[in-house]
Formats: sequence, structure tokens, C-alpha cells
Amino acid sequence: MTNPLPVSFYARPTLQVARDLLGARLVRILNGERLSGIITETEAYVGQEDLGCHAKAGRTPRTEVMFGPPGRAYVYFTYGMHWLLNAVTEAEGFPAAVLIRAVQVEEGLEVVCLRRDKARPKDYTNGPAKLTLAFGIDSQHNKIDLTRTDGGLWIEPSIVISDANVTTGPRVGLYTVPEPWKSVPWRFLAKR
Repeated sequence: MTNPLPVSFYARPTLQVARDLLGARLVRILNGERLSGIITETEAYVGQEDLGCHAKAGRTPRTEVMFGPPGRAYVYFTYGMHWLLNAVTEAEGFPAAVLIRAVQVEEGLEVVCLRRDKARPKDYTNGPAKLTLAFGIDSQHNKIDLTRTDGGLWIEPSIVISDANVTTGPRVGLYTVPEPWKSVPWRFLAKR
């Protein structure tokens, strides 16, 4: 029986959600097959004042979902070639989300191998664009309710990762973002 994380899980401070998503299981139903992976890396993006966050541009067609209810998927296209998956957090009207950066595949490895056939196994899902490619996540998943299973994409509880096994650091790829936003330690990584 599948039991997605509830809205109340996401309707909390983004940094807390980003930390607590480590160890949760991302699930995707792709062509009738269940793919899943334990989330091992996340990044927090919090509000319009966070100059690393898309919401800094205000409410736009792209960012509209970030202002919506918590627990929705925010899937966007970047660098003209990659889809990235985020989970919307905090209260409706406050734009914030957690980027799912990496998972450790648990189910559907054969499908992931086929979808990532030119990659080494350790590189199948160790980055946000690699993850979405491996799991077949794209624009059709934007705004999906991650607290329900009927959209074929959700996050469910799995294992607890102790604080001793979590490291934090700056978010990745914010080369042109000014300080302090460039260096805030809002990236969460489960030690392997």
C-alpha cells in the first residue's frame, strides 16, 4: 500500500522540508512500471528575497506553481535541455520549493538502465537532470499533487537519516547569484 507524504509535511519551513526529504522515497509510475529511489540530496529555495530562487522575479507563468498549495510539483526546463523536479513548500501564497537533486534507485533499475544507457550506473540519478531523465519526469508533471498517487508521481516515507549522516553546503550552480544567497548552506546531502 502506497502512502504519500501529506500536505502537512510540505506546509512547513522549506529548510526543514529539504532536510526531512532525505531518506524519503520518490516514486514514479512510468508505462505501468514503478520506479523509485531514496532521496539523497536536496536544495532549498525560499521566497522572493532569495536571489537564487525563481520567485525573485515575482509571480510569473513559470513561478505560479511556487505560490500555490504546498505539496505540488514544480517542474521546469533549464539550460535549454534539462527538466528539474521541485516540491512546493510553506503556506500558499509564499513562494518556496525544494529541488530534488539526487536519488538512490530502489525499484525499476532495468528501466533506469535503459533510459540512461550511456551513463555509468553510479551516475544514473546523481544530479537533478539525470534523475528526471532516468524517471521520465518532464513538463507534464508540473503542478501535479505529490500528496496523491493518481498523477503517477509522489513522495512517500521510507528511511530516517540521522543528523550525523547529513552534510550541508552551498547550493550548486548559482554562479551569478550575489552573496549571501550564493553561499547559504541550503543544500542537504545524505552521506553514503
